[in-house]
Amino acid sequence: QVQLVESGGGLVQPGGSLRLSCAASGSMFSIDTMGWYRQAPGKQRELVASITRGGSTNYVGSVKGRFTISRDNAKNTMYLQMNSLKPEDTAIYYCNADILQYGLPRANYWGQGTQVAVSS
Repeated sequence: QVQLVESGGGLVQPGGSLRLSCAASGSMFSIDTMGWYRQAPGKQRELVASITRGGSTNYVGSVKGRFTISRDNAKNTMYLQMNSLKPEDTAIYYCNADILQYGLPRANYWGQGTQVAVSS
């Protein structure tokens, strides 16, 4: 069974930094596109950033220049470096990945989420 586990969330002051990690475990043949989503209270979940297996990245406009997504394919792990954090970045951050398992069709998986709070 495939699992995605996020870590690294917490409370930080405006202007501060956090680094989120998402580790995939289980029987997997390959992990394709991975992404970070977030959902603030009362708002819809939105894509923050995504990264292909080859390293091509995409960001939502509000985080460009502040957040950096990366991955280590050997460790089945994805990261989100968040700098210059703003109160509006406060949300639950979710890891998402398209994973191909042995003998099964490619499927999409979600992590359980990690809380990021930006406040003074």
